[in-house]
Amino acid sequence: MKLITAIIKPFKLDDVREALSEIGIEGLTLSEVKGFGRQKGHTELYRGAEYQVDFLPKIKLEIGIHDELVERVIETIINSANTGKIGDGKIFVTNIEEIIRIRTGETGSEAI
Repeated sequence: MKLITAIIKPFKLDDVREALSEIGIEGLTLSEVKGFGRQKGHTELYRGAEYQVDFLPKIKLEIGIHDELVERVIETIINSANTGKIGDGKIFVTNIEEIIRIRTGETGSEAI
């Protein structure tokens, strides 16, 4: 089992969610986060004063999946979140040792 963590631009969320639904991904966790990478933020103008925005808004998706779906999920996220511009995001893949569904007590693959 793997945990896919994807950091994407907020306006790409609906595209990514729809694309994941089409390949059978039934659940994910979403968090609104802020961060920066090579973008290094940007300068904005507010009431005539310039100020630096160091942390840009992003969406963090977390998806627990079976090992055989990893490549398909990664490909789907890349295809639906890509704008070709800096700041498109990152995808992290980590191993999951155990999953437990709280309601039923199911564990492992049955809990996904």
